[in-house]
Amino acid sequence: MDSLHSQDIAQVMDDLGRRARAAAAQVATAPSAVRDQALRIAAKAIRDNQAAILAANGQDMQAAEAKGLSGALLDRLLLNPSRVEGMAKGLEDIADRPDPIGTVLEEWTRPNGLRFAKVRVPLGVIAIIFESRPNVTADAGALCLKSGNAAILRGGSESIHSARAILACLQQGLEAAGLPADAIQMPPTTDRAAVGELLTMTRWIDVVIPRGGKSLTGRVAAESRVPVIYHLDGLCHVYLDQAADPEKARRVVLNAKMRRTGVCGATETLLVHRDVAAHLLPPILDDLIAAGCEVRGDEGVQALNPAVKPATAADWDTEYLDAILSVKLVDGVDAAIDHINHHGSHHTDSIISEDATAVERFLNRVDSGIVLHNASTQFADGGEFGFGAEIGISTGRLHARGPVGAEQLTSYKYVVRGDGHTRP
Repeated sequence: MDSLHSQDIAQVMDDLGRRARAAAAQVATAPSAVRDQALRIAAKAIRDNQAAILAANGQDMQAAEAKGLSGALLDRLLLNPSRVEGMAKGLEDIADRPDPIGTVLEEWTRPNGLRFAKVRVPLGVIAIIFESRPNVTADAGALCLKSGNAAILRGGSESIHSARAILACLQQGLEAAGLPADAIQMPPTTDRAAVGELLTMTRWIDVVIPRGGKSLTGRVAAESRVPVIYHLDGLCHVYLDQAADPEKARRVVLNAKMRRTGVCGATETLLVHRDVAAHLLPPILDDLIAAGCEVRGDEGVQALNPAVKPATAADWDTEYLDAILSVKLVDGVDAAIDHINHHGSHHTDSIISEDATAVERFLNRVDSGIVLHNASTQFADGGEFGFGAEIGISTGRLHARGPVGAEQLTSYKYVVRGDGHTRP
């Protein structure tokens, strides 16, 4: 069904939404044990079907290489036995988490005897639009199910074969647990018009979560009539303060940049206190360059290593998602904060320092979803937060911020209990 006419796409997507809404009503009231059972069966299905998933991924990789995708994008797309096992383990981790639905957040009794409770409930139907990373299919579907929601997952065309193979395992888990397969669906077409339909389906969809680059989030911002939880660029920073421990700085910077360069938590800009740059930076630059990282720096950084290339104004606003790092000298913690708040994407930023005053100033004043002290920005991951997994890192301020796990995919309602009360 990849080649549908626009009228057909509208009809197909409307039917998809209608079925998702019906499924959401069943999932929302299903016992926690049933939803967890579906996740565990899906995890087993992923393990049992590893060969088929890897074969499907091979199709996607072959097509992506033929299209000339960058090394970073190919790494995002690639599945191997370790990553497939990671998906299965992720589903089990989500199943092991406490059920967020029905949690009483607050309760109180008024003088007239009315009893009030604020109770966590699902959002409903969540549309998640993402790009080339196929494991998002498993993470997003599982988190929506755990939180009592139905999901419509629209991955990038580059990962379509992988995503469909993973979806089949999720739906196998749903059906085996007695839940509707429609609780986790994908559009049957890769046509971009399907995204346009999703963004206007206010009758069926309660929230849209885009997970991708500027072109995707820009389109969603411009076209969506459905509320949006944004996952924007990961233009992340590490700031080496005047009181940074040299060995901590060296370990953290190399990991923050080079552990995986294509993830949204990878550091893209390193800021260094000017007064300690000559002492701190040379071994860090040597480590980065030895690891295959291209370093672009201002004049002060270039003076410390001849391999450093000149940075341009555009570098401070660039998410490379590659083995490239921009490095800048700053006059202190306030200058670092100003740079991050002006050039960053409000995603994840870290300070390396032993000065408690500077640390608190940084943590309080950097306007990002995640701020860290003496730790790599690559901890920007729901699994590392103990959420089991996450759909993305929300960089907005409304509803959810930082890693979006199962709890962040819920809302609440007020339950009021009386005994024949009437209002005077």
